[in-house]
Amino acid sequence: MQEIYCVLISGKSSKMNKKVASFFSVLILLVFIAYIIFDSARPEGFLKNSAGTVVKDTLSDSWKVSAEFKVKEGTLKAVSVSSDGKIYLGGDSFVSCYDKGLNLLWNLKTPYPVTSLSNYGDSVFASTMELILVISSGGKIKGEWGPFEDKGIITSVAANSSNVAFADAGNRIIFILDKTGSVKSMIGQNDGQFIVPSPYFDVALSPENTLFVANTGHRRVETRTIEGDLKSYFGEPGMAPEAFCGCCNPAHFAVFKDGFVTAEKGINRIKIMSKSGEFVEYVSSKNKFTPSVPLDLASIDGKTIYAANPADSKLYIFTRK
Repeated sequence: MQEIYCVLISGKSSKMNKKVASFFSVLILLVFIAYIIFDSARPEGFLKNSAGTVVKDTLSDSWKVSAEFKVKEGTLKAVSVSSDGKIYLGGDSFVSCYDKGLNLLWNLKTPYPVTSLSNYGDSVFASTMELILVISSGGKIKGEWGPFEDKGIITSVAANSSNVAFADAGNRIIFILDKTGSVKSMIGQNDGQFIVPSPYFDVALSPENTLFVANTGHRRVETRTIEGDLKSYFGEPGMAPEAFCGCCNPAHFAVFKDGFVTAEKGINRIKIMSKSGEFVEYVSSKNKFTPSVPLDLASIDGKTIYAANPADSKLYIFTRK
C-alpha cells in the first residue's frame, strides 16, 4: 500500500510540476510579448544606453529639408543621383530623369514596378522583382536581364565601371554580373550568410569593386569582396544612435566618400555613419515620416542627401543646417 501511495503521490507531483512549468512558460512568454509591445511603442526621442536604461535622446538633427518634390508619374520607391547632378526616380511603374532644378528631362513607363535604381556612365539600371532593366541616358530600354532565380525578390541594384550587383531578398543571394548581364558570382547561395526577415536587402558597389551589403537580420552593414569574402562590418541591435533597431535594419543605405547614410524603419530615422561605422550625426530623427516605411537614399558627395518616400511619393532633399 505504501508503495502504491508513493507512486500516486509521485504521479500527482509530476503532474503538478508540469502545470507549474507550463504556467511559468506562459508567464515568460507574456512578459516577452509585453516587452516587445513596450519597445515598439516607446515614445520618439527615447533610447537605451549601454547599461540598458531607457534615457532621453537629446541629440538634435544636424540637417534640414531644403526641398520637397511630389512625384506625379506614380508611387515613388527609388532614387539615384549621377555625378553630373541628374536625379533618377523610379516606382510603379516608371523611371524618370530630372535635372538639378527638378525639371523633367524624360519619363519612361516600365513594364513592371521598379524596386531600386543605380546609374553609371551612360546607363541607368532599374530593378524589378525579377529583372534588371538597362536604360539609356536618353530614357530608352536597351536591355533586359533575367529572371535569375525562382521566387526572386530583387530589392537593390548597384553599378560601377565593370560590374553590376543586385540583392535578391527572396533567395537571400547577392549576384555579381558583368556589363553584359552574365553572372560572375553569387554570394550567400545555400550557406545562410544573410538573414533577411523582410524585403529590405540593400547593396552598394564602390569603384574599386568593394561590395557593401545590409545584412538586415544581423542589423549591420558588411564590407565584402565581390567574391563574397567578409572583410568587416558595423552595426548592432538597439535604439542607440550607433545601433539599428527593429528586426531588419538598416532598410536602406548609400555610400559616399566620407562614410554612409542609413535609413531605418520602425523608428524612421536617417543618420550619417563614418567609414568605420561610428555614429556621426542625425540627418532626420524627429520627423513625421511613416515609421514602417523607410526612405530610399542617394548621395554623391555627402553634402546633399536625396530621400524617396513611398508613403507620400515625395522626394525629400536634405542639406546641413
